[in-house]
Amino acid sequence: MGSITKRKRADGSVAHMARIRIQEEGVVVHTETETFDREPAAKLWMKNREAELSKPGALEKLRAPDPTFAEAIQKYINESRKGIGKTKAQVLATVAATSLAKRRGSTITSADWVQFAKDLGVQPQTVGNYLSHIAAVYQLARPAWNYQLDPEVINDARKVCKSLGLTSRSRERDRRPTLEELDKLMVHFGLVKRKDAIPMQLIICYAIFSTRRQEEITRQVFEDLDEQHAEIWVRDMKHPGEKFGNDVRCHLVPEAQAIIVNRRISTEQAGRIFPHNGESISTSFTRACALLGIEDLHFHDLRHDGISRLFEMGWNIPTVAGVSGHRSWSSLRRYTHIRQRGDKYASWPWLEKLGIKKAAAEH
Repeated sequence: MGSITKRKRADGSVAHMARIRIQEEGVVVHTETETFDREPAAKLWMKNREAELSKPGALEKLRAPDPTFAEAIQKYINESRKGIGKTKAQVLATVAATSLAKRRGSTITSADWVQFAKDLGVQPQTVGNYLSHIAAVYQLARPAWNYQLDPEVINDARKVCKSLGLTSRSRERDRRPTLEELDKLMVHFGLVKRKDAIPMQLIICYAIFSTRRQEEITRQVFEDLDEQHAEIWVRDMKHPGEKFGNDVRCHLVPEAQAIIVNRRISTEQAGRIFPHNGESISTSFTRACALLGIEDLHFHDLRHDGISRLFEMGWNIPTVAGVSGHRSWSSLRRYTHIRQRGDKYASWPWLEKLGIKKAAAEH
């Protein structure tokens, strides 16, 4: 039952303090208090609030933990056994540092997240990524820890943001390097003579012919090569739902296998084929492009070129997927930008200069 207590303020006005007490078996299990300037407003609040609290599960929800959203993020990170990616970790850290994340999770509304999206000041694709990572916390918090975080709050916010044009899918790149651009890069990296220098010429070639991503290249080991069947294990391949443990056996085209075999002979070692830091490779590539005046070319575009090359050579979807590791046609569709027929690299002199062509012919 509720009660209203009138109190005179210092300025002479009257405050109406509405209080609700809920008892179970003679014991008060919940109390709420709100203050109003007018008695009718206090009575209306009591009536509405008592109706809400009488609904099944309402009291249980109030008893559930209600940490700040920043605390929910931290628990999500701490208990994620599969680990989270670098980008996701950076996004969640940024969100946790905001004033919105300092509020109790149950007090954050869909409108709050929509305003958050408006205030980010980034591209719609990036806004979409932010909301996606926030949604991951919501989806886990209530069923896993009984937190007062309703997934519908962020789901509604994402629908609104999409309707308003605040979010959109990432634009698919179709940038591919030309042979002239690759020639410039190969000459540039050929001038580096330090023994401890990253073998960028070979890495560029391997990225194209193996179609492997930057981080995958730096993780691969000689022991995972099946030379007889021209296959290699790709450990922890990128996958939307699995950060780790997604190991895929991929086919190697002759040029890619030749690079691995030559590396094993020249280095006389086991372990990683290219024991270098992925960020260092990316930085070196980006700096070289800037120095040589090559615009808008990313290291990842080499993978795009390698996959598109296979389609240009007449390979079918399942065979290309056996090299790239893709699981569906829809994922491979963006690589079917056919610019020519035949092998783009058939007469590329660098394959012979680096000993790749000869080794490939032997396999």
